[in-house]
Amino acid sequence: VQLQASGGGLVQTGGSLRLSCAASGRTFSNYAMGWFRQAPGKEREFVSAIHWSGYGTYYADSVNGRFTISRDNAKNMLYLQMNSLEPEDTAVYYCAALTPSTGWGTRSPDGFNYWGQGTQVTVSS
Repeated sequence: VQLQASGGGLVQTGGSLRLSCAASGRTFSNYAMGWFRQAPGKEREFVSAIHWSGYGTYYADSVNGRFTISRDNAKNMLYLQMNSLEPEDTAVYYCAALTPSTGWGTRSPDGFNYWGQGTQVTVSS
């Protein structure tokens, strides 16, 4: 599956952004999907994931309550609504498809085998 993330930008602390990820190729609805982020000099870290059905999500503690993941299988789209943004949220954000053989609930990038190109989110203080 090919993934294309978009929607990043520059926002002030406390602001909101909505990231989108367009999928094509393999059947999008077959895959659980996730969002990761990577700040300069840091490892890629898990943000959130959503079950292929849309019923089931989990989040990193750092974003729980502020970010919401969702998907529209009819449109082959994945979303990440980000509210109450903080400077610590500044990173390149990536969407990814969970490898089918990987167990639901993984937070490791190694468990995801298809990746988008990333979209930059910058939160100014």
